[in-house]
Amino acid sequence: MVAEASAREAADRDALERAVDGFLRHVTVERGLAANTVAAYRRDLGRYSEWLREHGIRDAAAVAERDVSAFTQDTRGEGGASLSAASVARILSTVRSFHRYLAEEGIVEVDVAHEVKPPKLALRLPKAITIAEMERLLTATGGDDPVALRDRALLELLYATGARISEVVDLNVDDVQDGDMLRVTGKGSKQRIVPVGSFARVALDAYLVRVRPLFSPRGKATPALFLGIRGQRLSRQGAWLVIQAAASRAGLTTHISPHTFRHSFATHLLQGGADVRVVQDLLGHSSVATTQLYTHVTADTLIDVYQSSHPRAR
Repeated sequence: MVAEASAREAADRDALERAVDGFLRHVTVERGLAANTVAAYRRDLGRYSEWLREHGIRDAAAVAERDVSAFTQDTRGEGGASLSAASVARILSTVRSFHRYLAEEGIVEVDVAHEVKPPKLALRLPKAITIAEMERLLTATGGDDPVALRDRALLELLYATGARISEVVDLNVDDVQDGDMLRVTGKGSKQRIVPVGSFARVALDAYLVRVRPLFSPRGKATPALFLGIRGQRLSRQGAWLVIQAAASRAGLTTHISPHTFRHSFATHLLQGGADVRVVQDLLGHSSVATTQLYTHVTADTLIDVYQSSHPRAR
């Protein structure tokens, strides 16, 4: 009897694992999600599967809506202050995607996670620096030596395109298009074409002509656009250090991160009158709601100017 119970338990456990494995194959092969995204899904579902087993559930077909709700509540309290509402919302998003997949594939009859709501998130406005501060930051990356020329091209390109740091370090030489355009590969391997301004183009041309041919022979052949001094693709950490060094030289006291360039790119475009949907396309946002966060920033700026300038504003 004990052996039979153990065999049944193993079979049930395999049923849950098979469901998770099937979902991960689906998002990898059919949806073509990036490796990092799939890895995050795997971690989230590992946490979810462990919780289900601890509560005696070893088959995805046995999960009820109340179980998903209880998991969400337990996860919110599990990490105390260290586990934010945003983290719980991300985990629940993975769980909801998993149950939606099960229902769509006919593995279960009902999507039990559809009505479960994530915790409310506080509005976190993107942090941008002013145009004058950005100019100081870019000017601080001066010099005529190879590393300085590469760093200037890197930072000019980050600000000119609003691309994520991961997207920039993943660029290949062939992604630099004729006519001052750049092909960027974003989340989910989605590609977009973004323009490159004249300042960035000049800096990029100087790097491609004078620096990359110098760095490239020092390492294995690579199509990477930005290289380290040993000829390897520049890492995210290496790019982050470039940004920190430039901020220090510029004397900026505000914390400067790779995303500061992206936030500043979007904010400065909107301040200049760009349409929010154009900015959405340039940033590669799948939803305009994400881009609209930047409109709050520009609205705050307008309020500050109004209150300081209008005679009857105060």
